[in-house]
Formats: sequence, structure tokens, C-alpha cells
Amino acid sequence: MTTDADGDLGEPALTIDELAARAGTTVRTVRFYGTKGLLPPPVIGPRRVGHYGHEHLARLGLIEELQHQGMTLAAIERYLGQLPPGLSHHDLAVHRAVVASWAPDTEETVTAGELRRRAGRPLDEKDVERLVAMDVVRPDGDSYRVDPGLLRLAVQLLDVALSEKAILAARTVLTEHARAAAHELSQLFRAEVAERTEADVKSLSAHMQPLVVQALLTAFQRSLRAEVHQWSSGAAEDRPA
Repeated sequence: MTTDADGDLGEPALTIDELAARAGTTVRTVRFYGTKGLLPPPVIGPRRVGHYGHEHLARLGLIEELQHQGMTLAAIERYLGQLPPGLSHHDLAVHRAVVASWAPDTEETVTAGELRRRAGRPLDEKDVERLVAMDVVRPDGDSYRVDPGLLRLAVQLLDVALSEKAILAARTVLTEHARAAAHELSQLFRAEVAERTEADVKSLSAHMQPLVVQALLTAFQRSLRAEVHQWSSGAAEDRPA
């Protein structure tokens, strides 16, 4: 079993070329971000080769999301500089999800070549078929209709040993619970804004949305860790001595 540059088990460390390919960017960009302090330095291995891991990928993803929001490089530097030290790639993924929640839902038409470029990794025909089965990518003539946010998530799921049926079922569960939570929260907040102007309501919504998303993600992470711990503990107890 190998250890990557973050110390996480299960995935080998990446060279700068592999990191750039996985992130859908260029080696020159990765080096530039490194000189600006937006990426931590790589772990230097044998033959003085730098190795990168999960945290670097997660930071590149967060930077990309911030750029999609129209933030300048200086603003991105300030944003990353305000993050607590020692964040894991899971923590960075939460920040990226919160940032993405600020943007409206988008769907774009892309060519097959652009789809593969945005995936940040090679995609064979079977991979594309799985993305279509997940209902993340939809054929549109010679092109594809995609949601950029869902595409990034679905590409990661290609490496997970789950069937398309299980992934779709999980998506349904998450969607239904998210809608229920959104409805209850909207009912809760409605009384708070009943006497406010439309401008006040829009301002409150703009401020509350990322906070609520981060709260939901944090609560879900903690609940999922508790469930996995209970599940693994139960499995251990069921094993024969």
C-alpha cells in the first residue's frame, strides 16, 4: 500500500505532470500557484522528484471554483490565506462545495474533447457511458450536456466500486433529504423575514446560503463518520474469533 504526499493511504503520489492532468490544468499553472504560495510545496522523493497528493488536488479544485466565481488572483490569495492551517483535502472539498453553492445552477453543452479535458483525466467510452448512466452527462447530438459541478463529482465516482444503480439510488436519497431540509429551513426563516423589504430578504438569502450549506455539510460529515464507525465496529464484532 502506498502513501501519497498528504500522508493518506490508498493512492500513490503524483508527479507534477500527473497532478496537472488530474486537475485539468497545466504544469506551468501548477508551478505558478506554487510560487505564489497558493499550493504547499511537494514532497521531495528519490532523484529529487517532487510528489503531490490529495491536498494539492483539492486546493487546485478550490482555486478553480473561486475563479469561476470571478475572483481575482489577489482575492484568491486572500481567501486561501484566511483558511485555518492544516486543513485536509476533505475540509478543502467542503470549502469548495460552499463556494460552489454561491453560483446559480448551470448546464453547458461541450464537445467530446472538452468533456475529457474538463474531467481532468482520460475517459474511455465505458467511462462516458457510466457518466451518462449516472445522469450527469447527456448526449446532445455530437456534443454533451453537462453540469460542471456534478461532472467533477461523478468523475471521482468512476474509481469507486459502486454500480450505476447504487449511485443513482444514493443521489435520490440525498436529493430527497436535501429538499426536505431546504423546505423546513425556509419555513423556519420565513417568519424572520415576514416584515422585511425585498432587498433585505435578498441580502439575508445571499448571506445565509453559504452558511447553511456549510452547516449541512459539516453535520452530514459528522453523521456519516458516526455511521461508518458504528458499521465497522459491528462488522468487527461479527467476525469469528
